[in-house]
Amino acid sequence: AYKADIGNIIKACKKLENPHLNFKSVHIAGTNGKGTTCRLLEQAMLSQGKSVAVYSSPHLTDYRERVRYNGELPPADEFVNAFEFVESARKDTGGKPITLTYFEFGTLAAMKMMQSWAVDVVILEVGLGGRLDATNIIDPDLAVITTIDLDHQDWLGNTREKIAREKAGIMRKNGNAVVGELFPPSSLYDVANELQAN
Repeated sequence: AYKADIGNIIKACKKLENPHLNFKSVHIAGTNGKGTTCRLLEQAMLSQGKSVAVYSSPHLTDYRERVRYNGELPPADEFVNAFEFVESARKDTGGKPITLTYFEFGTLAAMKMMQSWAVDVVILEVGLGGRLDATNIIDPDLAVITTIDLDHQDWLGNTREKIAREKAGIMRKNGNAVVGELFPPSSLYDVANELQAN
């Protein structure tokens, strides 16, 4: 279920000692082309001898497809260890456990795994939208927006202008961004200008 709030995952990240702060990252949002862009960047970096981890969704037949480490699927026991770590941290609050969605839980587990691998670069694909997606807890070194079309209108808005603003939410103040949309809505330019993105 989509949740228009990333407060709980931010709280959980603190309990996990903020694994998302320990790597260089590329964050990818858009309507179409996210998976292809992830794969292209992954292969380009691997060809340069860099170690790379990718977090994407959904999976087709095996949950492990959501995380790649240097182009390979990690062993199942690494996921189990990461899930147990997240579950323990989520409950160890001294009070009420932190409630996480399926996607938030998986995102935290993936980040914990990536932290343990100490990779050169992490590539994260947005699950839905951008601004309020669980993956948006990172401050990416590069934000990439592929295309913008009418998608998930119940949550993101019913115009390209509104949807573009949501996807542009992965950009950061004075950060670096690449836009693959050939005819971006003006709201995307507005966000980029407000943030003085490069």
